[in-house]
Amino acid sequence: MKELLETVAKGLVENPDAVQVIVDEPNEEGVIVLHLHVGPDDMGRVIGKQGRIAKAIRTVMRAAAIRNDVKIQVDID
Repeated sequence: MKELLETVAKGLVENPDAVQVIVDEPNEEGVIVLHLHVGPDDMGRVIGKQGRIAKAIRTVMRAAAIRNDVKIQVDID
């Protein structure tokens, strides 16, 4: 899951070296939280107008999580 999020984010940003994904342990509900960190100049590219790109990233990640039978949440920090 981490690799998929990194690949998607690196394709969107100008500075792919600044992309970092931190994975938290599953919480009491079994949800794994993925924290996406990008450079400050690339934040707008990852969020998109009215959050459309961020929503699309979360949708793709949720679909991949369902295939792997896990629950995830993507936070863009």
